[in-house]
Amino acid sequence: MAKNDLDSLSIEELAALRENATDKLLEKVTARRAELEAELEKLSQYDRLAKKSQSAPVAKPRKGDEKHSDEAREPVAKAA
Repeated sequence: MAKNDLDSLSIEELAALRENATDKLLEKVTARRAELEAELEKLSQYDRLAKKSQSAPVAKPRKGDEKHSDEAREPVAKAA
């Protein structure tokens, strides 16, 4: 719509045009938001799968325990 066309419209016609434009914009934004939310839902499934596949960290043995980890330990008696 050319600027001259807007100049020729009455206040009521301009108000109606504004209302129609606002309604159409809201409709398009709502539709796009639904598209994006659906895409985000699809992508979040991959995030859940990735989190499930990650295992808990494995504890590393301490330096002194490396040699004797398989042997049973017996308490050492104190000399009296």
